[in-house]
Amino acid sequence: MAKVLDKQTSEAVRERIRFYRELGVWDFYRRDVPEELRAQLAAQSQVESAPESIEIESEREELAKATKAAQTSAPAAPVKIGAPLPETSPAARISALKVIREDIGDCTRCVLHKQGRKQIVFGVGNTQADIMFVGEAPGADEDEQGEPFVGRAGQLLNNMIQAMGIKREDVYIANVCKCRPPNNRTPEKEESDTCSPFLMRQIAVVRPKVIVALGAVASKALLSVNDSMANLRGKLYDFEAKVQPGVPEDIGFSTKLVVTYHPAYLLRDPRQKKETWKDLQMVMKYLGMAVPKKAEE
Repeated sequence: MAKVLDKQTSEAVRERIRFYRELGVWDFYRRDVPEELRAQLAAQSQVESAPESIEIESEREELAKATKAAQTSAPAAPVKIGAPLPETSPAARISALKVIREDIGDCTRCVLHKQGRKQIVFGVGNTQADIMFVGEAPGADEDEQGEPFVGRAGQLLNNMIQAMGIKREDVYIANVCKCRPPNNRTPEKEESDTCSPFLMRQIAVVRPKVIVALGAVASKALLSVNDSMANLRGKLYDFEAKVQPGVPEDIGFSTKLVVTYHPAYLLRDPRQKKETWKDLQMVMKYLGMAVPKKAEE
């Protein structure tokens, strides 16, 4: 059984990890501690009156030695306890998203796992996208293929993206819920609340300049409000991705958010496509994108 750290120890560990990251050390491994080092650490813990500057310098020297030892030896059973900071490189963001996906696992946190879902539908797209589209939950096609927005609504979303003068590969696409609700029903609040922390972590990794919330479920989950689409649309919101303390992405991230209609709703009521285009134009103007002449007309 894993040992649960008390609050003080947990905070100390987090501070130490931040310290290591400032020095460029990202990966951590579980290693046996030599008896000599155990004795040395025990002796050091008894010293309480050393000046702070000496303690810091000593800690840096120990870190340099430990890093050199880790690079020159082959540690057994590496256990990564943190992902690289998301803004460092595309590869680092891919690695961080992989950690989130592994944390989700074959999820059984809510009732959806026993109501017919075939697989987790995580997210797809450019990990350095300026725009991130967020829907509510996978449908039948998405559950079958394991990718969000690949059915009829997905084809319409692709058309919306192309109308903006970009490609699907240029954006990142995800859902609040990662599992398909039975018969494509609307996700319950408990289901959204259970899954949304993983979405927040995805947002913190991708770090889009604008999030486009597709439909009422995504809008209410992200903005934590209960209002009509008519009242939620037409605004550029300040949005903060709130992640749980202790996860690698808990560095905080703020961006902008725009609410618009879900493509599935537009298939039922095509009259709202014009209003949706107004919302997308708001996104384009904020990002300094040129509005295609045909679409503008």
